[in-house]
Amino acid sequence: MRSAVAAAVAVGVLVSAAAAAQLKSAPPSGDNQKATVSQQIGPVEVSVSYSSPDVHAPDGSDRRGRIWGELVPWGFADLGFGTCGANCPWRAGANENTVVRVSEDVTIEGQPLPAGSYGLFMAPGQDGWTVIFSRNSTSWGSFFYDPAEDALRVRVQARENAYREWLTYEFTEREPDHATLELQWETLAVPIRIAVPNAGELWHRSFARELRSASGFSWQGWLQASQYLVQKKVRLDDAERWARHAVSGPFVGQANYQTLANLADALAATGKAEEALTTRRQAWNHPTTSVFELHAEGRKLITQSEKDLALEVFELNARRHPDAWPVHVGLARGYAAQGDARRALEHARKALAQAPDDVNRRNLTQMVEKLERGDTAVN
Repeated sequence: MRSAVAAAVAVGVLVSAAAAAQLKSAPPSGDNQKATVSQQIGPVEVSVSYSSPDVHAPDGSDRRGRIWGELVPWGFADLGFGTCGANCPWRAGANENTVVRVSEDVTIEGQPLPAGSYGLFMAPGQDGWTVIFSRNSTSWGSFFYDPAEDALRVRVQARENAYREWLTYEFTEREPDHATLELQWETLAVPIRIAVPNAGELWHRSFARELRSASGFSWQGWLQASQYLVQKKVRLDDAERWARHAVSGPFVGQANYQTLANLADALAATGKAEEALTTRRQAWNHPTTSVFELHAEGRKLITQSEKDLALEVFELNARRHPDAWPVHVGLARGYAAQGDARRALEHARKALAQAPDDVNRRNLTQMVEKLERGDTAVN
């Protein structure tokens, strides 16, 4: 019975396909509207193009409870047409191939998949689903599916999901180096984890290419590229070279707090501690360095357990910007980190008197109360 139904559906699809081939503007077969979703995962673009059937049939009948295992057979099936025989997977959508495109190499469920375009097929199962990425991405449906064209097969587990009338692909759990592509239809979701294992290297390659264009004609481009490499600890030799270019490169370099502080970070990352500290002090003492940049530097040094350097920065800020907000907040934190509750309390009270808004007043009131008890854990 299932084969007969499948054969009838297949013939109907083929007739519609023939009509569609004659009129490019014809509506999609079965009113299965075309859709595309795309997502950047780090520097990699991933897209899915598909035709989206709905739970209600074209004649309006409700197929709820009859999607999985009936309309979409479990496992591999005989569609009654084509060359795949009894080993036809589901097309993971309607009409033409569902096509997944990845701009760079990725991993799917931990397995490598090269950059390219792939036909997406699935074999649903009550104890797990087989997801297939086929090098054939230009067919209609799965009637001519050939396992010899598989680029990758992975196993995933479907899960219960909120009701979706239209079959939909959605990217969930999006992070800088991975995301989950999820098929959602009726009350099931099929998650497929996609990861970019070498995101840092790909960003480095992208930066190197971009810095040869308009972005390379300003210190900001070199700074941004270097900052990323330092943060991710990728290609630190280029991180340092690009940081130096942001400071003093011909025509584009500019020494300021941002470029000098980043150069110090790059030097520290490459093990040049003495030169890094010298450069860091140049950043602190640069004429353009603002009160807020110095305050943020002191806060960062406290989190890095550099208590003495943090106090040095807060005291420099006080000499350069006496009584400016938030100089006394910084001094309170700097002395508290040294365990000096008396001097910390003195500056916390001055900061409270200057507080520009209710949020700062509440925070500083709490700081004062703690310091009055001799508690210096205020950072």
